Amino acid sequence: MTPLFAALNFDLDLSPDSPRGPALLVLLSFLISFGFIRTSARLTRSSRVTWWPGSVRTGSGVHIHHLVWGISLLLISGFVGYATEFRHPWMQITAIGFGIGAGLTLDEFALWLHLEDVYWAKEGRTSLDAVVLATVFATIIAMGVRPVGLGDAGGTLASIGAVVLLVLASGVAFMKGRFILGIVALHLPFVALYAAARLATPDSPWARWRYRGEKLARSRRRFSPDRQFAVRRNQLLDLIGGAPSRE
Repeated sequence: MTPLFAALNFDLDLSPDSPRGPALLVLLSFLISFGFIRTSARLTRSSRVTWWPGSVRTGSGVHIHHLVWGISLLLISGFVGYATEFRHPWMQITAIGFGIGAGLTLDEFALWLHLEDVYWAKEGRTSLDAVVLATVFATIIAMGVRPVGLGDAGGTLASIGAVVLLVLASGVAFMKGRFILGIVALHLPFVALYAAARLATPDSPWARWRYRGEKLARSRRRFSPDRQFAVRRNQLLDLIGGAPSRE
C-alpha cells in the first residue's frame, strides 16, 4: 500500500472474501441502472422518438413507476442476502440486484419525497441530487476509505474520539446544506474541518438558526442561482437528466 493510501486509510483488498468487490458491483450496477432508466425516460419524453416502447402500464392504464421495480429488487436482494450464506455467488448476485434496485428507486427520489409525479418538474431535480450523493457515498465505500482510527488495533479512546469529531463535523456540514462535503467529511479529517467552516446555504437549518443581516445576505449572494457556478451546475444536470419542463 502506498503512503498516500495509508494516510487516507484506504482498504484496496478486492479478494473474493473482501466486501470491496460486492461494494464495487453495487456502485457499477447502480450507475448503469440509473443511466439506462434516465435515458429511457428521456426517449419516452421526446416527441421525435416513436420506436421506444416507453413506460409500463397495466391493462387499466395505470402507469407503473420504475421505483416500484426498484423497491421490489431492493426487498428481494435483502431477503436473499439474509436467507443465504453471504458468499460467492450469492454475494455478487445480491450486490448487483441491490445496485440495480437502488438506481431505479433513486431516479424517482423526488416522487417519493413530494408524493406526486414531479419527474420532469423543477422539483424533480431532487432525484439527480440524490443520485449524486449516493454515488459519492458508494464510491467512498467501494474504495475502502474508513474513518480515521476506525479498526486500528491500538489507541481505542483516541480512535473513538477521532470518529466522534468526524461525525460532529459532518453533522455541521449537513446542517449547513453542504451534503457532499458532509459525506466525504465522515471519512477524511481535513475535509471535515473544511466542511464545518464553510458558509451555509441560505435555506439550510444552520442559516435559519444562526444567520442574520449581512451573514444571511452573503449566503444568498454566494448561492444565488444566477451565479456562474450554479448556472454551469444546472447545465450539467440538464445534460445528465434532461431539462425540467417550463410549466
